Amino acid sequence: MSATISNVRPQPDQVLVDIVDYVLDYKIDSALALETARNCLIDTLGCGLEGLEYPACRKLMGPIVPGTIVPNGAKVPGTQFQLDPVQAAFNIGCMIRWLDFNDCWLAAEWGHPSDNLGGILAVADWLSRNAVAAGKAPLTMRTVLEGMVKAHEIQGCIALENSFNKVGLDHVVLVKVASTAVVSQMLGLSREETINAVSLAWVDGQSLRTYRHAPNTGSRKSWAAGDATSRAVRLALMARTGEMGYPSALSAPVWGFYDVSFKGQPFKFQRPYGSYVMENVLFKISFPAEFHSQTAVECAMDIHGKLKSLGKTEADIKKITIRTHEACIRIIDKKGPLHNPADRDHCIQYMVAVPIIFGRLTAPDYEDSVAADPRIDALRDKMVCVEDPAFTKDYHDPEKRSIANALTVEFNDGTKLDELVCEYPIGHKRRRKDGIPLLEAKFRKNLARQFPARQQQRILDVSLDQAKLEAMPVHEYVDLYVI
Repeated sequence: MSATISNVRPQPDQVLVDIVDYVLDYKIDSALALETARNCLIDTLGCGLEGLEYPACRKLMGPIVPGTIVPNGAKVPGTQFQLDPVQAAFNIGCMIRWLDFNDCWLAAEWGHPSDNLGGILAVADWLSRNAVAAGKAPLTMRTVLEGMVKAHEIQGCIALENSFNKVGLDHVVLVKVASTAVVSQMLGLSREETINAVSLAWVDGQSLRTYRHAPNTGSRKSWAAGDATSRAVRLALMARTGEMGYPSALSAPVWGFYDVSFKGQPFKFQRPYGSYVMENVLFKISFPAEFHSQTAVECAMDIHGKLKSLGKTEADIKKITIRTHEACIRIIDKKGPLHNPADRDHCIQYMVAVPIIFGRLTAPDYEDSVAADPRIDALRDKMVCVEDPAFTKDYHDPEKRSIANALTVEFNDGTKLDELVCEYPIGHKRRRKDGIPLLEAKFRKNLARQFPARQQQRILDVSLDQAKLEAMPVHEYVDLYVI
């Protein structure tokens, strides 16, 4: 005989309440967070412009029904598309994530908080255009920057202590949740409606990490975040109609997220929501490479130079030992054949071999034409990864947040290079002074991929000026990026 199950509707899970109260009530007053958000904005849009150069990305752009144009719809930067906010969010989210070159957050869970820009920018642009059409004031880019800070914070703070990858779920669940909360606030939803929307995001069946790992690594990992942020917009719009939510979506026995998808464990939190994540976010500046490998690639570039000075080549190398952290080994330590670009940019051996051989690592280096060079796989076979517990500890330390790698090269003649160690990549907060000029140079380069010189300069004049950007209406800023 089964026990009677209570049908008394509970109060919303505290996790839902905390997210919503933060989004609705917290005031962003950190100048550092807003300045970092501006740098994040330009870097993220620049990544999207580079992504559009790849046919595999561009084929996913546009409306679901070809030829559809939405009056006062959101525009997709670098294109001529004007779409409904759900599809625009997918387009923007897809292009900015395509090359794995946008910002990163590493903790118990890793991810890319700027993935949320797809939903944030699409909704802000759509709302602004409709406001102007109705004779009302548009949203300003300050709203977008504040939304970015809050989305980063939600995604990043949940990620600090909760590993979704260890239960086989993809980190884009946090993009969906963060985007849903921020977009709901932008749409003017009430507190109850916003809780409903966020609960709907958790109730969704979440993406498996299958497409990020051997033997199934594939291009879905390049559009999964676009899918998540666009789904967030859809759920927020549904909640705006009065669609009900599910207050114990996380904690309900048997049927809630914790029991179904998180091995019965409730979430843990290290800190309250504020602006910590944006202030400490990691930028991918020099290399379009999975972030756990960034410092290894920097070391590999140094090795290339040392080989040249010694008159040696990769053929003279007997063994390379990569001393690294646990997350790196779990995600990107990969042997055997690599089947596509998505496979290669998640293989630390590949991302070390290319710069040692060629003295570079760019997005085209993951394509078949470069990967066919037999020297790459020959050098990959000479590499071994070993975990350094101290590196793993510093990776999780909130005061350090290092992403350390160390490379030792042994030669066939019995000699070897001194170990090269890099703890903090160029995009780390500890190297901001050196990194921001390079980030701006990356943005300039990406603008030049799509726009004539005068249009590039108009974008730069606003984008590099904090006050000017914050005051600019969203739709006018997005119009700067229209082809």
